[in-house]
Amino acid sequence: MGQEVLVLNSDFEPLNVCHMRRALTMVYLGKADVLHENTSHVAMIDGCVTVPSVVKLRHHVRRPLPELKLSRRTVFARDAFTCQYCGLVSKDLTIDHVIPRRHGGKTSWDNVVASCRKCNMKKSDKYLHQTSMKLASVPRRPRYIPYISLTKYLSGRKIDVWRDYLPVFVDIHDTIY
Repeated sequence: MGQEVLVLNSDFEPLNVCHMRRALTMVYLGKADVLHENTSHVAMIDGCVTVPSVVKLRHHVRRPLPELKLSRRTVFARDAFTCQYCGLVSKDLTIDHVIPRRHGGKTSWDNVVASCRKCNMKKSDKYLHQTSMKLASVPRRPRYIPYISLTKYLSGRKIDVWRDYLPVFVDIHDTIY
């Protein structure tokens, strides 16, 4: 029961990603309708049920616009789990301050990037111009703020059925998410 389900508000706006068990409970209680189903089935007391992939709530849920928080997870998602110095794609990354904290660099969207351990050690606490390293892209705060978490949004863009419901954001670097 580890499959994820996209939850839409009554106006088809993406609200959340939940586990299949929670989605089935919402459908069974009459709180949500199934829009798309998976190919897998789950055995229940009443018989076999098809697992939902996308559900829509029957009643509208008002939510304030979320704030995209700066964290390791969101920086890695913004940088696509790619070292911004050498281009290594990995889950084992660190955070590097472009302007080192020792020299007054702040922990902000414009100053932190994903970096592999080798590049982070190589750069150390030097300014970028003191090394032979270059950034793949200038670090910036993402302009888009999805209601679902950034990591779930980026992984959800890879699921064909979900792509129809997730808004397309064009970032500063003209990368379509």
